[in-house]
Amino acid sequence: MNYLAHLYLAKPTADSHFGNLLGDFGGQRQLTQIPATVKNALDNHYLVDKFTDSHSLVKEAKQYFSPHRKRFAGVAVDVLFDHFLIKHWHSFNHQPLTDFKQTSYGLLGKRIQVMPARMQRVVTSIIENDWFKEYETIDGVGLALDNIAARIRFTNQFTGAVEDIARYYTQLDAVFLVFFPELIEHVNQRALEEL
Repeated sequence: MNYLAHLYLAKPTADSHFGNLLGDFGGQRQLTQIPATVKNALDNHYLVDKFTDSHSLVKEAKQYFSPHRKRFAGVAVDVLFDHFLIKHWHSFNHQPLTDFKQTSYGLLGKRIQVMPARMQRVVTSIIENDWFKEYETIDGVGLALDNIAARIRFTNQFTGAVEDIARYYTQLDAVFLVFFPELIEHVNQRALEEL
């Protein structure tokens, strides 16, 4: 899952928001000391990633990408699922998305100083540029994915992944709507941040 989904699955605390994103920035090895609340949130991040990566529906979603983009299909699905979460936000959360984003940005801002350097840069950009606004449209998803493709350190054919998304949008949306409630239930059952 991508950043918005990880924040959605976090608790409404600064430590939880920090830990639930930290897994994408090197995890615990980036910090010398880590509070239990952040460690539990980091464990929640890994729980989400493991469940997502091994789920048959996510594997199905990856099959909708053309052969030359398959290597990065997981990245595309992560970003796309944030788009679908935004599209169906009212089905999963009663709080308006704009309010949720502002709360999340505020909580992340409280931990900027202790974040690893690269995480500081990315989170600052997420907050200042409201990345999730970009994910509201397919064009925005395509731009985000093309930016990721440009940052890959070797020649790749990931650019244009939005073409595959547009072609199979309805099928991918249907996969998300079945998968995401299962992910929420899995996180709630494990309750790693209740420890």
